[in-house]
Amino acid sequence: MTIQESKTKVVMRSVLGRSMAEVVRECLELCDWEHLIARDAAVVLKPNLCTIVPDQMEKSNTDIALTRAVCEILLTRTKRIYIGEADHLRRTMGEAFEITGHVQMAKELGIQLVNFSEVPRVKVPCDPIGEIEMPRLLLEADAFITLPVLKTHALTYFTGSLKNQWGCVPQHNRILLHKHLDPLLASLPRMLRPKLSIIDAIVAMEGRGPVNGEPRRLDLILVGEDAVAVDATAMRLVGLQPAKARHLVIAAEQGLGRIKDEQIEIDGNWAAHSTRFKPGNMDWAIASMLFMSQYPWFVKYILEKNYVFYPIRSFVKLLRKVGVVGNG
Repeated sequence: MTIQESKTKVVMRSVLGRSMAEVVRECLELCDWEHLIARDAAVVLKPNLCTIVPDQMEKSNTDIALTRAVCEILLTRTKRIYIGEADHLRRTMGEAFEITGHVQMAKELGIQLVNFSEVPRVKVPCDPIGEIEMPRLLLEADAFITLPVLKTHALTYFTGSLKNQWGCVPQHNRILLHKHLDPLLASLPRMLRPKLSIIDAIVAMEGRGPVNGEPRRLDLILVGEDAVAVDATAMRLVGLQPAKARHLVIAAEQGLGRIKDEQIEIDGNWAAHSTRFKPGNMDWAIASMLFMSQYPWFVKYILEKNYVFYPIRSFVKLLRKVGVVGNG
């Protein structure tokens, strides 16, 4: 997959005063979605379901109303729709699907939920680690659609279309690979070949994302065929610099999308929605966790154990509150 000389389009629309279905349909039609999704195609959607903590879900997870609207439009063209996500260190996808309402939605729409950690896997080449196991379903699907939330991120500066694909890696302790995170995030779109990126910026997040930052309501969605361009546009919209997101820069350098402003055509009212977000802060607590997460024993006995992890997190929150640790 290589980029062309012509500009790529990113569509931006507000959901204020309009139904989600109406806005999503308009955005997809402007992206000529029927040209991208063949009839009876196998389509895999990947929302961001990174938490099951009730007071964090709205700002952290993809709005289920957005996912539903996308599914309802796709159902006019194909019945072979899958919504997938992989297990996390401290929650299974079964729990996440149930608590976030996806089980009920899937029953109502007749679509399938998939735990990427439980389906058959195949080994595929992946820079910079050589090989990685990925779900066969993702690699064999006719179309992959990424549905992230617009958020700043303490490790990767920004999390959007590309970072959302990290949840496709089936191993629940993929945090062990974080020392290679940026180049790995750039490798994933080459494998997954996303047809569409649909960013949920309805309730976005600034500061110490991806779950502990502050909510910012923008009431927007951004849609495009070029995931790199959609991410770069979302970053500029909230005052972030795409050049600081190393994974995005690597992907652009590898010809997987456009990152430069002059290469992107924006269809939407930029002046009405442009704002500034507080970036994530890599304080010493986060940096220490990142360093230690390369050790399997630390991940298994500290990060995976709720009765160990949560007391430590509460203590770090206290240190941030009193100013011992920087509060990003």
